[in-house]
Amino acid sequence: MGFKSVIAHPSATYKIMNDWLTIFSRIRGYSIDFWSNLTALFQSISIPIGETSVSLGGILQFIFYSIIIIILIVYIRRFLRLRVLQRLILDQGVREVFANLLSYGLGMFFLIILLQTSGFNLSALAVIVGGLGVGIGFGLQDLTKNFASGLTLITERKIKVGDLVEFDSLIGFVREISTRSTLIRTFDGAEVVVPNSQLVENRILNWSYENLTGRIHLPIGVAYESDRVVVTETLLMAAYLDPNVLDDPPPQVQFIGFGESSLNFELLVWISPMTQFPKIKSSLYFLVDYHLRQHNIEIPYSQVDVRLRNPESLFPLTAHTNADVPVTVSEGALAKSAITPTTIFSIRDLLQNIPYFSLFNEVELRQLIELGYCKSYKSSTIVFNENEPGNAFYIILSGSVEVFVARISKHLKTLKAGDFLGELSLMLNIPRTATVKTLENTVFFVINQQNFADFLQKNPALAELIILELAKHQEELKERQKELREKGLISDDEDDSNLILWVRKRIKNLFNLNNLDAN
Repeated sequence: MGFKSVIAHPSATYKIMNDWLTIFSRIRGYSIDFWSNLTALFQSISIPIGETSVSLGGILQFIFYSIIIIILIVYIRRFLRLRVLQRLILDQGVREVFANLLSYGLGMFFLIILLQTSGFNLSALAVIVGGLGVGIGFGLQDLTKNFASGLTLITERKIKVGDLVEFDSLIGFVREISTRSTLIRTFDGAEVVVPNSQLVENRILNWSYENLTGRIHLPIGVAYESDRVVVTETLLMAAYLDPNVLDDPPPQVQFIGFGESSLNFELLVWISPMTQFPKIKSSLYFLVDYHLRQHNIEIPYSQVDVRLRNPESLFPLTAHTNADVPVTVSEGALAKSAITPTTIFSIRDLLQNIPYFSLFNEVELRQLIELGYCKSYKSSTIVFNENEPGNAFYIILSGSVEVFVARISKHLKTLKAGDFLGELSLMLNIPRTATVKTLENTVFFVINQQNFADFLQKNPALAELIILELAKHQEELKERQKELREKGLISDDEDDSNLILWVRKRIKNLFNLNNLDAN
């Protein structure tokens, strides 16, 4: 029927609309009757729970609203974690736990209200819950333990988000701490989910607990004919050249023992940040390898000694006739370096050229080398100024410096690689008498006053050797003593006209050598 027909016959249109309304009304009535009958059926089916009973309709209503509560709790937890708590709590792990606890608490509150409105008798449910609690407890004991461990981690804060942790051959950064588990990201980019109970019960190495500074160990084996002091010096030199290696605490070299085919050493260095330790460790091994080859120090292969009972049968032309001739067979082959060392200064030899250390044996020189550190300066950099405290001694390993008096613009001398300066200032704490500036990029081996004091406190007999050597330079000591008197830097109980007694008293007071005889 077209639009003109509807206008022309309004009674017919009214009849059609009335028919449709009647159909809709009947469908609505049938639907209401259906749902009423279905609801009445569900309500008529009762399920006994303890001393009371609950209808099937109440149970279905409880399930429906429970699903709504779960969805609501998920959104509430996300809203708390990302919107509300992010402004109030900085620590991500604490935010996670608070969001979980608040959302779970709201969920339990809504669940109790839902149970009561659905017709459940909570007192009757207590009996059932109590009965099931034992079984549920055994089945969920790991979940409960991990939940309690998660709360422990958050409250004690021994492990935080962002920390670098290591345990059970696993090392990585903590990405997330939840109430049940912790997410750790390894250096390979893998995400590892670790139950919280393992982090609480096991021993964990947390490299980031107080700071990102840590010490790494590099085992190194060298040939038996290697000079032990040169090996120590070479390993330390390699460590100093890595910018991530700290000067304080200084690197150390430990002689571990005698291996089957090598002398075993261990290089111990403090680095920062510890998060870069795989890259820093690789860099150090490259530096160690390079410097060992520069000093012609061999890294030996593993070897097997084979003895032949009848070598003449294998080598008829050989001149050997002994029954047991040892033959060394290598298990591997490494090409020797083609790098030929240029001018390499041995710190040990340079120290021995200094009169005050010339009587030190190899063990004492090795200890002195370990206490020092390398320091680089760019060209035209002031190393120290005149009248500054003389708290360090320098050996030039590469480059050159100018020594001058700035106040009168007087050039004194130029020092190059192999020269040293500041030895008297270190031992007597005399203010600098000149300014030192680098003429090019320069590397120094430095021994500061604190490390030198530790050295003398452990080796007080060496202080006497130094005092005896200082006594040979009477004129210079007299001039230094005069300068200190004029500046008021000599105390009354230390001053003495006898230069040897004065030096002994000053070294004793300066380095806190209580067992040094000052009389």
